[in-house]
Amino acid sequence: MRNTLLLLATGMLLAGSAAAQQKDQYLDILVVKVKPERRADFDALNKRFVEANRANGDTWLALSTEYGENNTVLFVSARDGYAGIDQGSDAFMGAMNKAFGPAESKKAMQDWNSMIVSSRSELRKRRPDLSINYPSDPADWAKFVGESRWVRINTVHVKPGHSVDYEAQVKRIKEAWEKSPQKITVAVSQGMEGTSGPVYYIAVYGKSLGSFDGFPSVREVLGDEAFQTYLRTTAETVVDAHSELLRYVPELSNAPKAVAAAAPDFWTPKASEMATAQ
Repeated sequence: MRNTLLLLATGMLLAGSAAAQQKDQYLDILVVKVKPERRADFDALNKRFVEANRANGDTWLALSTEYGENNTVLFVSARDGYAGIDQGSDAFMGAMNKAFGPAESKKAMQDWNSMIVSSRSELRKRRPDLSINYPSDPADWAKFVGESRWVRINTVHVKPGHSVDYEAQVKRIKEAWEKSPQKITVAVSQGMEGTSGPVYYIAVYGKSLGSFDGFPSVREVLGDEAFQTYLRTTAETVVDAHSELLRYVPELSNAPKAVAAAAPDFWTPKASEMATAQ
């Protein structure tokens, strides 16, 4: 959906969930800056896209930046390799053309483009080897995401030529955290396309904002001596870093079935109401 939207928004109309860990899996992301005065229209139009894709279209999760750059929305799809991007785009366009017809689909994308300030696409590779307490079973990961409502993302830009040193430090932190009595799940991904220089994304998930309270600091987890090494490595390898806090937006999401099944009242409220009525 993300790359399809971007292509269509620039006038290039196309015709017509988690995978096993041994495969390279990617996050196909479209980051959109919405015109503040058009946010309601933007949301309404994207709800139409969701409905069109419900049956056999593409799947994605939408997040709204609550602490960071306002009126920024991320559309995120999991892809199994680069070929999965084509498959997702084909599924999205097939669903759109079936629901609206080619001419109306093109007009909808033109309308969508008029509602945004800018957009960019990114492809990020998941890095389970750098992640903390990352579930080995894709079903467990889908359930974990499905039960989450917030994501805090730390974006770390690394100096060219220093990725190996930075990753070694991340692995030391991973080992310390996984030995800690207080469990935390952290998902790390690496920028592959659409980014400048080596960049890593460190995501922590929460069922509520209160979930982010009370975590031990890196210093507490590593200990004083290892923490000093961490500070030196960071100074030598990192250009800059910043954090954002994002909220899942179910009404703008067409969640994969495994994710939606973890909390159907949240992800597919209309479908849940119909099932209850029956």
